[in-house]
Amino acid sequence: MPVTPTEKKKPRKAVRRGTPAYVKSLRGVKNWKEASEWLAWRDIEDIECITPDQAGVARGKMMPSKKFISNSTLALPSAVFMVTISGDYPDDGHGFVYPEDDGDLRLVADLSTLTVVPWETDPTAQVLCDLVYQDGRIAEFTPRNVLKRVVDEYAKLGLKPVVAPEIEFYLVRKNPDPDYPLTPPVGRSGRAIGGGQGYSIAGVNEFDELIDDIYHFSEAQGLEIDTLIHEEGAGQLEINLRHGDPIELADQAFMFKRTIREAALKHDMYATFMAKPIQGQPGSAMHIHQSIVDKKTGKNIFSNEDGTESEAFYHFIGGMQKHVPNALVMFAPYVNSYRRLTPDASAPVNVKWGYDNRTTALRVPRSDPQARRVENRIPSSDANPYLALAASLACGLLGLKNKIMPDAPVTTSVNRNEVELPRGLIEAVNLFEQDDELKALLGESFATTFAAIKRAEFETFMEVISPWEREYLLLNV
Repeated sequence: MPVTPTEKKKPRKAVRRGTPAYVKSLRGVKNWKEASEWLAWRDIEDIECITPDQAGVARGKMMPSKKFISNSTLALPSAVFMVTISGDYPDDGHGFVYPEDDGDLRLVADLSTLTVVPWETDPTAQVLCDLVYQDGRIAEFTPRNVLKRVVDEYAKLGLKPVVAPEIEFYLVRKNPDPDYPLTPPVGRSGRAIGGGQGYSIAGVNEFDELIDDIYHFSEAQGLEIDTLIHEEGAGQLEINLRHGDPIELADQAFMFKRTIREAALKHDMYATFMAKPIQGQPGSAMHIHQSIVDKKTGKNIFSNEDGTESEAFYHFIGGMQKHVPNALVMFAPYVNSYRRLTPDASAPVNVKWGYDNRTTALRVPRSDPQARRVENRIPSSDANPYLALAASLACGLLGLKNKIMPDAPVTTSVNRNEVELPRGLIEAVNLFEQDDELKALLGESFATTFAAIKRAEFETFMEVISPWEREYLLLNV
């Protein structure tokens, strides 16, 4: 594998006998003393203190490592977490009120996420941060805190969710002018990549050097990729992450997106997580595998002692069937997301469930009883991983609490005729705002803020006149 610019500039220090294990750890320390030694051992000069905004974009501040270990107070304006993807701010209404003081939120570093930034030329580290008000109260409308809130609700019942995301994305040629459509990249063969390459090893090998960098960057950050495949689309890849704690996996997905984009730029192309970046090609999903374990016993509550399916298994699916349409705006958060969710395509437009049935929204893969899980196939890869996981787990939790029974499983293709999901962003926002149980579980301050952002993004999109309108309406109506 190629080495990073940092390694070229300064060889890694030899591991001396007696060096504490936490200093050599690729990812995370327990306290500020360990952080200081970890940074010093790597001669880290700068550190990025980052956190995901509502879109999953990394926001934060960079500072010298010496200032960081002095535990300096860092803050971001609360407005950062109320901004649309285009940089605008929503209007008041539907329960949302823009704070008049536009006060700051404090960044609180989660030292368990401390790691290097392997694509930087100077020795640089990064750490994920949570957000609190100046008096220490949790800023409940920020994405990482929304997911923590849902996980805490499971903990109150003695339960712990286990998740495994699968993230699809496209590699495309650089596209500095947004008026032009995206096109597939040129691989090592010298030809533009075509479609129909699902699970093709040759398709993956077209991007050997780039994929080597993705693996190398990931390893340097202590991120573990389970598998990587070429998907059906032209230049479309998928990375599967190993199952684990929802917050840790959301952190990894967030950091993987940064990593993949940086690796692609190094090879003079873009990596995009748009749900439908290229007309005529498949959309990109973020499938979420979910199971729930008893915290005391560690056993999967979806299975009985004899290996049969438990009541909890059915209730979890029932909750998802009832609430997933209302949570769709968190799985499909942009106008473009709904171009992927179309009938007779690989993405579901239903809330059916079935065993190993990829036309259903909720697929139950074949597995042994301890690995029994439910795969949510609705989320698109443009979704904020913290919010997609929070919404999916929240829907299942409402099913567990309210003992909701699902429909019977289906064994046929169900993605052709009946559409059970909103077909557009504004419809999804309206449904979200009507589900009081879901909003209460996620937090009212988040729900009103997120809905306001999505309404504003929809209105901004409606100001744009598309090529389709000019082609078919200009001279014909």
